[in-house]
Amino acid sequence: MFKRVLIANRGEIALRILRACRELEIESVCVYSTADKDAPYLRLADRAICIGPGPAKESYLNIARLIAAAEIADVDAIHPGYGFLSERPDFSQACRDCKIEFIGPSPEAMGKLGDKVECKRTARASGVPVFPGSEDAIEDEEEAVKIADEIGYPVIIKASAGGGGRGMKVCHNEATLRTQLRVASQEAQAAFGDGSVFIEKYLEHARHVEIQMLGDKHGNAVYLWERDCSLQRRHQKVIEEAPAPLINREKLRRVCQAAAKMIQTAKYAGAATCEFLMDGKGDFYMLEVNTRVQVEHPVTELITGIDIVKASIQIAAGEKIPFKQEDVHIRGHAIECRINAEDPAAGFRPSAGKIEIWQVPGGPGVRLDTHVVPGYVVPPNYDSMIAKLIVHADTREQALDRMARALREFKVGPIHTTIPLHQRLVTNTDFRRGGVDIHYLERLLRA
Repeated sequence: MFKRVLIANRGEIALRILRACRELEIESVCVYSTADKDAPYLRLADRAICIGPGPAKESYLNIARLIAAAEIADVDAIHPGYGFLSERPDFSQACRDCKIEFIGPSPEAMGKLGDKVECKRTARASGVPVFPGSEDAIEDEEEAVKIADEIGYPVIIKASAGGGGRGMKVCHNEATLRTQLRVASQEAQAAFGDGSVFIEKYLEHARHVEIQMLGDKHGNAVYLWERDCSLQRRHQKVIEEAPAPLINREKLRRVCQAAAKMIQTAKYAGAATCEFLMDGKGDFYMLEVNTRVQVEHPVTELITGIDIVKASIQIAAGEKIPFKQEDVHIRGHAIECRINAEDPAAGFRPSAGKIEIWQVPGGPGVRLDTHVVPGYVVPPNYDSMIAKLIVHADTREQALDRMARALREFKVGPIHTTIPLHQRLVTNTDFRRGGVDIHYLERLLRA
C-alpha cells in the first residue's frame, strides 16, 4: 500500500479522498491555489502545498506545478479526483515518467476509452451497443452532411476529447449542421485543446443511465450496477439516483456484462463509468466512458456498501478488486442532489461570497459530502457545486420523502443555492412517478 498520496484537486472531492486515505492509514498531501488558501479541509491533511494563483490553468491545471509538489512531498501516488486533469492522458503519463503512481487508468487505457471516437471502436468490438454515426473524427463539412443524411436528423455533434456539454450541438437540418460544426470544433479546441468532433444520431426523448465499473491490474472487471442521471440542465446532471426506476433488469444485466468486457479489453484499472442513453423501447446506446471517479459515486456506494474511492486506491497499489461480481447486491434506493452556489430564479447566475448561515441536515439515511463550514467564502474561480446531499432508504418513495425532509432542514445564506429547485423537483409528480427523460427539467423550467 502507498505511504503518501498527493490529492490533485480541491473542494469536496479532495476531502473525500483525504478521508479515504486516513482509513487506509495513508498520509495525505493536499495542494491548493491562493483562492483556496483558507479552505478548512487543508487543516486535516498531513501537509498542504500552494501550487499557484486562483485561475485553474495556473494551479489545478498546471501539470508541472503538481508534479513539483509531488516530488517535494515525496509521494508514492497522485489522486486526480474528478474534473481538472483527471481525464488527461498526458497527466497520467507525466506521473509515470516521474515514477509516481497515477490513481486511475494508464495513459493507454485512458486514451482508448477517454477519446470518444476510439472508445466507440472498443465498444463495438466488445458488443456494447453504440449510436449510428461517424466511425472517426469528422474531417470536413461535406463528410458530416453525408453521414447525417445516411443516419437521419436530428444528429448531435460531440467533442472527441471532452464532455460536460462543451462542444455539443444538436442539429435538426443540414443548414444548422454546417453552421454548428465549426462552432463545436472551436468550443472543443478552447475547452480541451483538441478541436476534433464526431457526429451521431440524436434521441429526442431518452433517459441517461450509467454503469459504475471497477477494473484492476490483474484483468478483473466488475460492474456495480446503474445510476439514472436523467434530470439535467444543459447537459449538466442535477439529480442522480440508483437503481434506475422502471427499467428491464435482464436487459440492463446484459449491457453491464458487455461494458465489463470492454473495460477488460482496454486493460483498464480503476473506477470508470459507462454512460448510456436509453430510448423509449428500453434499448441502450453508449454515450461515452468517464475514466475517473464520478461526482455521483456516493449513490452507488450507498446501495452496494462498496467504498469506490478506497477501492480505487487499493487497485492503483496493485491489489485485486476485493470482491467478486456475485458479491455485488443492490440494497434499497439512493438519491443525490447537487447543491450549487447558483440562483435558479436569476437564470442560475453564480452566487459566490461568504456563507454565514450553514445549517445542515442529518438523521437516519442522510449523507452530506461537502468541504463547506460556516464562514467559508465560495470563490468565483471554480465550479459552483458546494455540496452533495445523498439519502438512502428501503424504497424509492421513502428515499424521495427522506430527501424532501433533508432539503427542508438545509439552510444556506446569504448566498443563493439550488436547494429551492431540488425541493420543487423531489415533490414533482412526474419525477416521483419515475422515468423522466433528459429534457424534462429544461421543459419544466421553461413552463
